[in-house]
Formats: sequence, structure tokens, C-alpha cells
Amino acid sequence: MAMKVAINGFGRIGRLLYRAALETGTDIDFVAVNDLTDAKTLAHLLQYDTCHGRLPFDVEAKENTIIIKKDGEVKQELQVLSEPDPAKLPWKDMDVYLVVESTGRFRKREDAAKHLQA
Repeated sequence: MAMKVAINGFGRIGRLLYRAALETGTDIDFVAVNDLTDAKTLAHLLQYDTCHGRLPFDVEAKENTIIIKKDGEVKQELQVLSEPDPAKLPWKDMDVYLVVESTGRFRKREDAAKHLQA
């Protein structure tokens, strides 16, 4: 069973981490991203990277979900959340094992520990 992972902050670092996992075919189940930007914009930024080029997967956004497809088959679906307070995120409900904190905002231990409360 794959480890369920969420990414808090889907900016440059969060997108590159996710892209690397997709391209290497790692057995990690990314279930959610938390970012204040809407799903449509995040999907576009993931699909087209100025340094690394176009992602070799099809990416689309539907409501609060980013859908990743390869050859028409759904590979992964990411729920997009927009919660500024990490303590209010639904990590327990989503059975998330690991959260990658890539916003750059929660650098102190007590701030990052809010993910553990979630």
C-alpha cells in the first residue's frame, strides 16, 4: 500500500517535488495539495514549467481537483485545498501519513507542528 502524502504549498518547490515523483514513477500516493491559488491555475503551472518544459502527462482541473492522466488513463487525482491555517487541514480524515511543508511560511518547529494537529 502506497504512503499517502500531501503538499502544503504548491509553488515552485511543491510542484517540482510532485513532478519528480510523477516522472520517476515512485509508489507514493499524493492525495492533496494546499495552496491559496485555484485548481485551474495550479494545474496550468504544473503542466507548463519554464525551466523543465511541459509535463509528459495530461493535466486538467475540475472544481477543487487536479487530474493527472497518461494515455487517457487517470494516474492520480489531487484534492486542492485552500486553508491558510495548517491546524485546520483535514489530514487525519484523508489518512495522510506525510505532509511536505513547502510554503516557506512555517519554518519554526511549533508552526510546522500544526500539521500534526490536523
